[in-house]
Amino acid sequence: MSIEIKNLTYVYNEKSAFERKAIKDIDFTIENGEFIGLIGHTGSGKSTLIQHFNSLLKPTSGQILIDGFDINSDKSKLKSVRQKVGLVFQYPEHQLFETTIYKDVAFGAQNLGLEKEEVHCRVCDALEIVGIDESLYHKSPFDLSGGQKRRIAIAGVLAMKPQILILDEPTAGLDPFGRDEILNRIKEMHKALKITVILVSHSMEDISRLVERILVLHKGELIYNDIPKKVFAHSKELEQIGLAAPQISYLMSAIKEKGIDVPLDIFTVSDAADTLYDILKK
Repeated sequence: MSIEIKNLTYVYNEKSAFERKAIKDIDFTIENGEFIGLIGHTGSGKSTLIQHFNSLLKPTSGQILIDGFDINSDKSKLKSVRQKVGLVFQYPEHQLFETTIYKDVAFGAQNLGLEKEEVHCRVCDALEIVGIDESLYHKSPFDLSGGQKRRIAIAGVLAMKPQILILDEPTAGLDPFGRDEILNRIKEMHKALKITVILVSHSMEDISRLVERILVLHKGELIYNDIPKKVFAHSKELEQIGLAAPQISYLMSAIKEKGIDVPLDIFTVSDAADTLYDILKK
């Protein structure tokens, strides 16, 4: 499904002494099946923006169109919209509550009024996608690692079969193993399901190796909307707003300063390794 944002503005506490404009007249389009990265410093408006995608927040002005439909134009269709847009907040494992993994993942699908067999198929499919073995289905989710709990929480959203999946800092608080585990699963999931994915992250390394396009927010304004290489080419500007290019780009710059002719539009470890290997072969 596609998302089109038209002249979106959102004001907290409008017409009060505490009025604050969190989103300022932004426009962009996300095409069906894209993998988008959303970045910005704390307070940039990221969380406010993503809560508009399934109408948890309603715009002060402007429109949010999902496949061409203005999601705030008809309240009777809001439930259908929310079923299509899955939003996974930070630390979603805090919302786990059932006695078994299976029951927790099944909860949302059951609330859709589906037949028992359909719920079962959805639960099994979702848990398979996030890499949870069938032998764990009837164990307590609270006995698992942080990364596994995070995957179960994501599976609960996937079981509702959203066509757009929004992940707000899905690796927050995880150790390096858990972070890699989650990100690899998200990458595989996008490839397998071909749904639209929006990843909110502070990690430039994660963003650079996963997404197809990056949206950069700063003080509620959309300042960049482009492919990773073009966005990270603005490293000085990003630093001025509290962000930075991936660490590997600084390494490549340091190598170039030593007189070795390397390209500066490299932002992943694998690309850097390939480039340096080719240079050493010569």
